[in-house]
Amino acid sequence: MGKGTSVKALIIGGSVAGLAAAHELRAAGVESEVFERSSGTMQTRGAGVVMQPEVEALLRGLGFTAESVSVELFERQQLHRTGEATGYAAPQLMTSWDTLYRTLRDSLPADSYRLNSTLHQLRTDGNQIRAEFADGSSAVGDFVVGADGIGSATRKLVNPEARETVYAGYVAWRGLEPEAMLPQDLVDLLSGRFTFYGANGLQFLSYLVPGPNGELTQGKRRVNWVWYMNVPEQNLRHLLKGKSGRQYTTFLPPGELDGDSGIQLAAVARSMLPPQLGDLVQRLNVFMQPIFDLPATRMSTGRTALIGDAAGTVRPHTASGTSKAFGDARGLAIELQRFMSARPSSLQDRLGDWERNRHEHLGRLSDVGIELARRSSLGTTIGSQYLTEPQSLPE
Repeated sequence: MGKGTSVKALIIGGSVAGLAAAHELRAAGVESEVFERSSGTMQTRGAGVVMQPEVEALLRGLGFTAESVSVELFERQQLHRTGEATGYAAPQLMTSWDTLYRTLRDSLPADSYRLNSTLHQLRTDGNQIRAEFADGSSAVGDFVVGADGIGSATRKLVNPEARETVYAGYVAWRGLEPEAMLPQDLVDLLSGRFTFYGANGLQFLSYLVPGPNGELTQGKRRVNWVWYMNVPEQNLRHLLKGKSGRQYTTFLPPGELDGDSGIQLAAVARSMLPPQLGDLVQRLNVFMQPIFDLPATRMSTGRTALIGDAAGTVRPHTASGTSKAFGDARGLAIELQRFMSARPSSLQDRLGDWERNRHEHLGRLSDVGIELARRSSLGTTIGSQYLTEPQSLPE
């Protein structure tokens, strides 16, 4: 390709990783189209997002400040089992998955984002690649970016020998509560602070994030909480059985917590958590994500690249899942821009450099996340186990 040659990228996956890729590639002069498998509004798979430099840089490029989409925290506080708190100054900005998603999607031309597009097959023809979707439609481009998460269909097509996900031994219970619906003394305790509590085999974190439409004013924000807990793998399938009867595999949505599981969870909250946090858990808006490890896989194969969780996961304790995906996208955009500028190297050379750099970064983050989990006895053989009552489900 000579100088000025255009490149079109097909981005598989329309969550924040795919949106970040679209913006970064478009800024680098790469025409980009996003294909999302869901047919409507995407479910919130994570609630709170720590504002990291990679996220802030992309927002700034789109004309937003980090402060315009974040709640500001001033302090970190540790709660003790009795409910007493000790803290220290620690300024930080917190946003939310849905606020970030909406900001990125609204900044992308509507005709560049296609819903109901489940990837079925990829076919290479010379210097082009065709993505075929389950509904019979297809799209042709010069390059494919797999930004479709831990269960990536792109990864399975281009790297079928890649190792599959492994359960890390613990889950993340989550909640996202309007502050206006909570007792004022609880809001006062949590507002402006990153609150944490730990015990053997569990860890609880909470902080405020923007409201459902990005509101930042007091009274319209939300309290985000996450409760990590060791759970035996043999009981995981039961916990992922929704009260609707649907069997989930990687995510239990809000409103689907089974009654029996809810009773068990409330009992653990009463016996193990400070009273203020136990009150949060017993709200209605509880959802759950098992923590899985996906070892790093090949990020570049032919005319495809994998970014974010599609290429390998990091534990959530690093607060880097979103920023890692954004960094992947930024680096990929830089290499494609260099390739289009007719520097003396092939596309594979450029992607090879990118892959080596990002693999090294992923390896460091992965090691840090596992160590942070180990310090809280999460996913370890010495950590206490919860929700261990044997369960059976009909096949």
